[in-house]
Amino acid sequence: MNRRAHLSKLLERHAPFTELEAAHLAGMRDLCAVPGDPFDRAHWEPGHFTASAFVLSPDEQSVLLILHGKLKRWLQPGGHVDPEDADIVAAAMREVAEETGVTEVDVVGDGLFDVDVHVLPARKGDPEHRHFDARILLRARTLDFAAGSDAEAGKWVPLDDVSAVESDDSVMRAVDKIRSLRG
Repeated sequence: MNRRAHLSKLLERHAPFTELEAAHLAGMRDLCAVPGDPFDRAHWEPGHFTASAFVLSPDEQSVLLILHGKLKRWLQPGGHVDPEDADIVAAAMREVAEETGVTEVDVVGDGLFDVDVHVLPARKGDPEHRHFDARILLRARTLDFAAGSDAEAGKWVPLDDVSAVESDDSVMRAVDKIRSLRG
């Protein structure tokens, strides 16, 4: 199955957590239907797919966040889908490995945990555009990590303390969703 068909299938099964996520989901479904390659980082209109992951600690009490080098905020690891990535889950797992060194993980759920659409400002010859982020939920098998790639630093943050770090609303929405899944 190709990447577009795989993601389309995940999007069709996905149940949004909030009205905002429902709007993001509709945009992601629309992007799946546009001509061209919506996974290509040069697909500017309306934007392109990206992949990220919320990585839970082995006991599922904390989430691994990175201090993003360009954005200067604590976020989940993630980024562009590369041509060699078989699907969005593989892309998210590669990004986690590049940005945190974490490779021993298990996918939690069916492969798609959350969706988000956010605007990136124009920078270094790239026009302003949107990232349509497919977010995966992973559980690490160990607490070991090493910040790398786009990450200036990384840390395990207890789920109840995420609101105290300089992050963004989309991270908090995902953390709220994680908490709701845990009961």
